[in-house]
Amino acid sequence: MRCILGMGITKSEIFNRQQNRLATVLKALAHPARIAILQHIIKAEACICNDLVEELGLAQATISQHLRELKNAGIIKGSIEGTRVCYCIDEKVWVQISNEFSGFFASFTPVKNCC
Repeated sequence: MRCILGMGITKSEIFNRQQNRLATVLKALAHPARIAILQHIIKAEACICNDLVEELGLAQATISQHLRELKNAGIIKGSIEGTRVCYCIDEKVWVQISNEFSGFFASFTPVKNCC
């Protein structure tokens, strides 16, 4: 089968919804600062607001960019409280992502005598 990408089809259109979703989530998770942010939110067991700069030792602009990436991927959600924006894990999305990754990794069955 031959696929021509120059005729108005974007590369993401040749993959299914699950493949695109997993890639989006992996891209959002593909930075140690974002992993640290998620770990901090999980550990706090609550919405976190301005303590990430102090906790991680990164500049506010850097933290904001990482939060934006996580929010764009749907992993976290935020709410505005006065002059602060508070973030927490989007529980529904977290469960969905967990299930998708579990299914992805569980789909592999070791093959004897391979490589």
